[in-house]
Amino acid sequence: MLPEYRCPARDLPASAVADPSTNPALPVGDAGSADLTVCTTHSSERRECRLTLPGRWLPVVFAVALGLAGCSPGAVSVQGPQAQRAAGAAGLGGVCPATVVFQSNWWPQAEDGAMYRLLGGRLSVDRRRKRVSGELVADGSDTGVRLDIRSGGPANGFTPAAKMLYLDPAVTFGSADTDQIVQLAARQPVKAVVAPMDLSPLVLMFDPAQHPDFNTIGDIGQTNTKVLYFQGATYMDYLTQSGILRRSQVDPDYQGTPDRWVASHGSIVQQGFLTNEVYSYEHELPQWHRKVGWLLVSDTGYPIYPESLTIRADREPALAPCLRRLVPIIQRSIAGYLADPGPTNDLVVRLVNEYGAFPYSPARAAYGVQTIGENAIMGDGSNRTVGDFDLIRVQRVIDIVKPIFAGQKQPLPAGLTPTDLVTNAYIDPTIGTR
Repeated sequence: MLPEYRCPARDLPASAVADPSTNPALPVGDAGSADLTVCTTHSSERRECRLTLPGRWLPVVFAVALGLAGCSPGAVSVQGPQAQRAAGAAGLGGVCPATVVFQSNWWPQAEDGAMYRLLGGRLSVDRRRKRVSGELVADGSDTGVRLDIRSGGPANGFTPAAKMLYLDPAVTFGSADTDQIVQLAARQPVKAVVAPMDLSPLVLMFDPAQHPDFNTIGDIGQTNTKVLYFQGATYMDYLTQSGILRRSQVDPDYQGTPDRWVASHGSIVQQGFLTNEVYSYEHELPQWHRKVGWLLVSDTGYPIYPESLTIRADREPALAPCLRRLVPIIQRSIAGYLADPGPTNDLVVRLVNEYGAFPYSPARAAYGVQTIGENAIMGDGSNRTVGDFDLIRVQRVIDIVKPIFAGQKQPLPAGLTPTDLVTNAYIDPTIGTR
């Protein structure tokens, strides 16, 4: 288990933050272990910074700096998710980029556990830019390339990961939901090559003591209960346009905090994530600290694949030789993470702490992966293959969002098909979690 510690929240001006190239990571730990090294900066300037986050309720510290007399834990030995051995049969050198870059849409968390599990050897953490890098290791074997995982959301000014594929040519993969992939098809087309999660963990939360008759989201729509959500969420357009919820009851003023939930004493319904807010409200929010009811948005017939790994569509021919080898490695990592999440969760918790992000306890990480498995959010779906796409589901997403985006003056390309958006060409159908 990684040692836990917390530093005071500090926000530094850009001029006070050293570039990692001139402030190299300091090596720590024992030779032969998968060690963690951290880029640090020093400044006498400090002030507290709090930021409201979409999709997560707790305040977030945007940057962490350790002063000369700060709270650095010193040199500690940290065992990474995988021990590193000599290169095996799954070599990626020469066919993949020397550094495979994965841009996430959020801080490290259980949903991205399969990618963090691929990190091995000596890890380097850049606190300022909120990213971690190390050898890309497949089941203990060095693949001959490095993996760089970059946090998103508050860490990159909320720039969607799929858009980063166009803004930064170094990015290999960006995570994106299927409805977002459809939305980008006309302007910045991307293609999903593997789906780490089969279902979205997005839920509508409620107090079961006050609303014992809420068994489906349609039940909520038969009442006048206020439903709080983030403005611009496409799923809410679907729920209201299909008549599942009433337009008069939805409120796009959710700011990512529990304030209105607490103020209403739980009388409202609020969006959240099964992997996060449900646990934090029940166990970590002192003003609540009791049962939370939840209903998956996916159960209403909104069948997106969340946070799938996408590439620029125009780069597929060049990346194809790499994807043929790398995608099955990612599939096996999904299965490996579900089977033994502990070492990866240890790293995820440590990274969240190093980045000065939001409180993410070992207990919440363990709950996240447990609920991912129990609710088939991550798994084989309708067959015995993990990470693949059901093209009928993808067509259903196109059919749902086409009129929504047309109404927003974002028409889709003519003749858009599922194979323009996703591909199973690199999936190994023999790899599953069962």
